[in-house]
Amino acid sequence: MIDSNIKRDRDTTFKEPLFKSPFYHFFASRETEGHWYNWNGYKSPLILSDEELEYFSIRSTCSVFDISPLNKYRIVGPEAEDFLNKLTVRNVAKQDVSTVKYTLWCDQEGFVIDDGTLFRFSDNDFRLCSQERHLPWLLDTSYGFDVKIIDESKDICGISLQGPTSASILRLLGLKGIDSLKPFHLLQTKINNIPLMISRTGFTGDLGYEIFIQNGLANKIIEKVWNAGTRHGLTAIGYNALNMARIEAGFIVANVDFISSDHAIRPNRCRRPDDLGLGWLVDMDKGFFNGKKAIVNSKLENKIAFRICALEIDGKEPVEGSIIYYNKKDEVGTVTSAVWSPMAKKSIALAQLKLDPSKSMVKNLWVEIYALKELQYYKLMKKVSLVKPPFIRLARRSACPPLDY
Repeated sequence: MIDSNIKRDRDTTFKEPLFKSPFYHFFASRETEGHWYNWNGYKSPLILSDEELEYFSIRSTCSVFDISPLNKYRIVGPEAEDFLNKLTVRNVAKQDVSTVKYTLWCDQEGFVIDDGTLFRFSDNDFRLCSQERHLPWLLDTSYGFDVKIIDESKDICGISLQGPTSASILRLLGLKGIDSLKPFHLLQTKINNIPLMISRTGFTGDLGYEIFIQNGLANKIIEKVWNAGTRHGLTAIGYNALNMARIEAGFIVANVDFISSDHAIRPNRCRRPDDLGLGWLVDMDKGFFNGKKAIVNSKLENKIAFRICALEIDGKEPVEGSIIYYNKKDEVGTVTSAVWSPMAKKSIALAQLKLDPSKSMVKNLWVEIYALKELQYYKLMKKVSLVKPPFIRLARRSACPPLDY
């Protein structure tokens, strides 16, 4: 016989197959288009009202985006730093308290499992945020360390405020320390006695902040933030607008711009940090970490591999998923993410390319596009230029203190 509680939970799961974040009803009440998608098992918005208006709120005023579906792992204990030094490629001993670092972790072959952000609250207290679920890998890697790993994913929720007026909104909330909060630093504070953690981080390449709180306090916080933002153009947004901004910033996404090693079916789909243009994250001077030997050997062998590159493309036609050719005939890669950038006024893209380093090859790249005109597809070959990301640079992103827009 099936236990009544198990049966009830099972029936609920079938009726509502996706979780709803503590902010779900707030965002759902502001949607007019109703485009939703599955982000890490949560029902999350792609578009709430208008994709372009949502994008321009990021660049012109302020946007609010629900980041609750992120995986959040609390790592505490006397050997938390040593464990994280084994897990990740950066030297955690160099990370100061109350800061945030972007990092990677690899398997034993040096292939990237995922990327994420590491928050350091104290000497022995951290939080690791990631897109994918990695609790089994963290637990396996922690064997032999005096450390405790707690999955906070369903207990802690968060919102991201991104845009030039984001600091002004936080000032209206009476948050002390906003003017002195530097990029990639965090602050544990309160709003009307509501405890929260705020970091100067984001996924847009713009001035922005992320706020993390306990689930039960979500409604109180979002109401205060929304009311403070009414005169500063605060707009609720979905993923499509955020995605446009992150491409402009040159940020990559696992299983979009590269396949993580635990998702790859074919070994040649796996990528090491250098392949992603993220070799600068790897601290080769620190002690052992997962994949170190393989990464060292790969550097010594200097193999030609697919690399993530930033591209500018002639024309305005959509290019995502298109094939890239050398000399219009030799296939050398694929576009993984692309958008027409309203800020750069160009067609921009991220792509995986396998190139000979010779300049002649780099200067003779073309993308094959099939454009729909009058119900018929036409093949177009458009010139491709390699550039150094980001595609746009905004001084306000790093200004301290931020201007009061």
